[in-house]
Amino acid sequence: MILAVKDLEKSFGKKEVLKKFNFEFENGKIYALLGRNGAGKTTFFNILNSDLKPDGGEICLTDGDTKKPLVPENISYVLSTPSVPAFLTGREFISFFIDVNKDKIDGLKDPEYYLDMVGIKEEDRDTIMHDYSHGMKSKMQILLNILADTDVMLLDEPLTSLDIVAAEDIKNLLRSVSKDRIIIFSTHIMELALTLCDETVILSEGKAALIKPDPASGKDMKECILEVLKEDE
Repeated sequence: MILAVKDLEKSFGKKEVLKKFNFEFENGKIYALLGRNGAGKTTFFNILNSDLKPDGGEICLTDGDTKKPLVPENISYVLSTPSVPAFLTGREFISFFIDVNKDKIDGLKDPEYYLDMVGIKEEDRDTIMHDYSHGMKSKMQILLNILADTDVMLLDEPLTSLDIVAAEDIKNLLRSVSKDRIIIFSTHIMELALTLCDETVILSEGKAALIKPDPASGKDMKECILEVLKEDE
């Protein structure tokens, strides 16, 4: 399966944010989406999620000879600011989600199994999520999006509020589920791109470019990324 983005365009007034954005994201890979502030990463995510309408271009999912438009049912979106129902406990929330989606979740397990997956401690499971830290709310949001098992998962800076150990646990979890979906990971933290993601895509001047090391010049991945980002200064 491939998420094909062709000639995607979006402007706000006279400001062109996306200009003929072209890229093919492959199933089974985690992509880092990097770019300077204002480069259009959130705009791109919002278009994929149908929260914004593009000015032009095409977005579709292809699998062999089969081609279909990307629709909300195919995508999940982990926001940088997590949104969870404050009046429910962690255990109630995951139990409710499982109950509603039990016919859609493969290999269904009990709520405790899933709460263990993202490291929600036993003593916090019956605490209302209003009292959860930002990091704990992020864990719950990531968990639900994994369980939703969509073709495409978007993650907008989801690990910045987690401590080092928790972030490493979530990175391992994302790696374990990536083989069955396309994951696009927007981040400002280069080390996350280098250690978590299979491919790094730079959004620069409204266009997407796949970045790879350049052995001929002796530049490693980090140097190649910085070189492209500095061109936007």
